[in-house]
Amino acid sequence: MSTLADSPAIERVRHDTRMRLLDVVRVADVTPLMRRITLSGDVEGFVTLGHADHVKCFFGEPGAVPVIPVLGPNGAEFPQGHPRPQMRDYTPRAFDAAANTLEIDFVLHGDGPASSWAAQAAIGQTLLIGGPRGSLIVPSTFDWYLLAGDETALPALGRRIEELPAGARILAVIEVDNLAEEQRFTTRADLSLTYVHRNGRPAGTTTLILDAVQSLALPPGTGYAFIAGEATMSKAVRQHLLDQRGLNPDWLRALGYWVLGEADSH
Repeated sequence: MSTLADSPAIERVRHDTRMRLLDVVRVADVTPLMRRITLSGDVEGFVTLGHADHVKCFFGEPGAVPVIPVLGPNGAEFPQGHPRPQMRDYTPRAFDAAANTLEIDFVLHGDGPASSWAAQAAIGQTLLIGGPRGSLIVPSTFDWYLLAGDETALPALGRRIEELPAGARILAVIEVDNLAEEQRFTTRADLSLTYVHRNGRPAGTTTLILDAVQSLALPPGTGYAFIAGEATMSKAVRQHLLDQRGLNPDWLRALGYWVLGEADSH
């Protein structure tokens, strides 16, 4: 059994940031409300080493010709006369350097620039992305891993489940709207997966994830927890793991991907 002292360090790696205008080459619905967009084109040198990496996707006005900005001290700088498109952060669900493809999953929640774009995306369209700027590399030698989140975190959770090696023990709690939104994963790891369903209740208004995590019997040894999704939920689960379960904060990452009632929150 490992201890905190001999657990490998978590590593942060910086990447050269590039802007890329990519082509949509495939559109597939993973579930009724999760659409996978496969992109190809200028992906030479693209690097994504961590399951929670993110790229910035830029969504301009419908029909507008995308303009590739210059990266300056204030980030992406667009030419005068070209308004800055709306941006959203998305996890690279899968990258295949040999096939020259990048996959990004979008939740079709009915509003917002990203969901609206994904709902109408078709082969031959383009998407401007930037990054990732860096990766957080969590070693695969912890005794166990706790993964929890809503559907906005599913790309990161699914990627982590699929990437962990044989012998890794995973406890995963994932909130989706209903049974049809459940995803299945191919993994060599020892996975215990629990789905909880809102059944029509608005996202971000339940305590389903917290309740499920509170009921889990955590394995012995040194564990690493990754929590992501609605910000209040992530904060509540983090507090529970610190206060009631005694997790070391060094081995716990809780991210607020969105905030209930706020658009474009980070």
